[in-house]
Amino acid sequence: MITLRPGSERGHFDFGWLDTQHSFSFGTYQDARHERFRSLRVLNEDRVQPGQGFGTHGHRDMEILTWVLSGALAHEDSQGNRDTLKPGDAQRMTAGTGIRHSEFNASNRELVHFLQIWVLPEREGLQPGYEQKTFRREDRLGRFALIASRGGRKGSLHWNQDVDLWSAVLEEGRELGLPLAPGRAAWVQAASGTVEVNGVTLAAGDGASVEGVTGLSLRGAGNAEALVFDLA
Repeated sequence: MITLRPGSERGHFDFGWLDTQHSFSFGTYQDARHERFRSLRVLNEDRVQPGQGFGTHGHRDMEILTWVLSGALAHEDSQGNRDTLKPGDAQRMTAGTGIRHSEFNASNRELVHFLQIWVLPEREGLQPGYEQKTFRREDRLGRFALIASRGGRKGSLHWNQDVDLWSAVLEEGRELGLPLAPGRAAWVQAASGTVEVNGVTLAAGDGASVEGVTGLSLRGAGNAEALVFDLA
């Protein structure tokens, strides 16, 4: 069964410096129908104006992954990490017992567009942690690349939950398949372009939950990018 989550129906706030859309309940956006999908708790699509950003703030007991779609995002945290993320860079923070960080558009001229993803950890009270890796577009073109997993398989980021996060840049007319083990489910997010999932079409910003199937079949148009969460 596939359930579409149209991007146009997400929680949406435009603060001038930040245009943000929430697939699940977050902050002042609360929707009992869309609290989370299994351990996937937050999937926000943010666009931050040049020179603007989120001041220092704290998180606890969450696995946080940031995926930049365009522009550059400057990060600084209480563990002493300072990095700038660009398209293809993935950053994982284990908030655990507590971490503070800030995120700002690293450019004074260009918008930064990124996804912020929160996954519920397997347990609370973990040691805070940080990790960043680059996943080149050419390594994701026409194939699935594993971005994050429990244990950091295949060179992916490690997070503390049984979730595999895959990214693929879909070549027009070419089908990509991804099996799903019994009892598992998937969330597919169209990060850009048009993505067809098991015959259901997703426009950029749309998401879909997929349950009760043995695998996914993805097709794209115009080098679309899809993120796929394989969840226990």
